[in-house]
Amino acid sequence: MTDAAPELLIPDWPAPACVRAVISTRSGGVSRPPFDSLNLGEHVGDDPAAVAENRRRLAAAARLPAAPVWLDQVHGTRVLDCARAGESSGESPGESREADAGITGQPGQVCVVMTADCLPLLLCNRAGSRVAAVHAGWRGLADGVIEAALAGFDDSAEQLLAWLGPAIGPDAFEVGPEVRERFLQDDPQADHAFRPGRPGHWLADIYQLARLRLRRAGVGFIGGGDYCTVTDSRRFYSYRRDGVTGRMASLIWIE
Repeated sequence: MTDAAPELLIPDWPAPACVRAVISTRSGGVSRPPFDSLNLGEHVGDDPAAVAENRRRLAAAARLPAAPVWLDQVHGTRVLDCARAGESSGESPGESREADAGITGQPGQVCVVMTADCLPLLLCNRAGSRVAAVHAGWRGLADGVIEAALAGFDDSAEQLLAWLGPAIGPDAFEVGPEVRERFLQDDPQADHAFRPGRPGHWLADIYQLARLRLRRAGVGFIGGGDYCTVTDSRRFYSYRRDGVTGRMASLIWIE
């Protein structure tokens, strides 16, 4: 068991002081290979006791005010209102829910998404009264998970801030022509996010695809988007690179 503290990333964005956000890396946990070391996913085949210890370490390092509302992510567009999580069933707010985004306006409640190549997107309003965490793989992105999350804010889009966390980079995300066509059907400008790869394939920039949608919606600030989970094996898990691997977490809450 390592005694090293979890290595966390802090978004560089002009969020209000009351909005806190952190992104975990793969460092500082107790999981053994191939999940080494700070795997936070319970669904990937890791030792449950190791995952529990990793989540405890994350909570301590990030000084989380409560257990995160962990989601069962399905590459869809459902947005969970974390403030109501478990109310109807009496279950603990810390238990998983099937959704690909969590949103809350309740101070002390932690929204979280897990990723290992897909794009984690954090949102808040300039008033610091509402925050969201979004899991945006290409399917969810194409189907409108960002737009669904933005709809959970009462503010005008200009009053919203977005930060794009660690995801597969534009030199590593090879897709088939059907993926490109799916985005072009919705927005011809998406063509700028693709460039030819090996014959019959395209290299896609998931950061650019997300920015296009955020700009089209009128979001006032868009930051982040300068990572690659595939090439940075020291800091990040990557499903595309390793297949069997752990998961990072992107968390946001209001103090």
